[in-house]
Amino acid sequence: MRSIDLLRATLCALILLAAPASRAEEAVKVVYHLSEGLPQASRALGNIRNHLAAEPQTKIVVVTHGPGIDFLLDGAVDAKGSAYSAAVADLVGKGVAFKVCNNTLTARQIPKENVIMEAGIVPSGVAEVGKLQAREHFVYLRP
Repeated sequence: MRSIDLLRATLCALILLAAPASRAEEAVKVVYHLSEGLPQASRALGNIRNHLAAEPQTKIVVVTHGPGIDFLLDGAVDAKGSAYSAAVADLVGKGVAFKVCNNTLTARQIPKENVIMEAGIVPSGVAEVGKLQAREHFVYLRP
C-alpha cells in the first residue's frame, strides 16, 4: 500500500509542476472595450500598439458600441487627419480583431456597409464583452 501512496504523491507533484509551465505558455487574451468616441479610440490604438510591442503573442479583441464604433466607420479620421482605417488594418495584420455592435448600427441607422472591411459585426457589443470575459477568459481593459 505504501508504494501506491508514493506513486499517487509523485503523480500529484508532477501534475502540479507541469500546470504552471503550461499556463505560462498560453497567450494572454485581452478585450479592449470602447464606447466613448474618437479620443478614446486614439488612446486605445496607441495602447494596443504598446501592448503588442511588449507582449507580441497577446490575443487582442477590440469590442465597440455606442460612440465607440465611430473610428471603424468609412472615412473616420483622427485629430491629425489620418485615417483610422490604416491603423486598424496594421493592427489586424498583427492579429488584433475589431468588433462593432449591431445594436448600435441599428439604433443609429448606420448601414453595415459603412463599417470598414477590417471590422466584424456582432449582435451586441456588451454581450460580446461579457462572453469573452466569462466564457473565453479574456482580461478586460478600458482605455
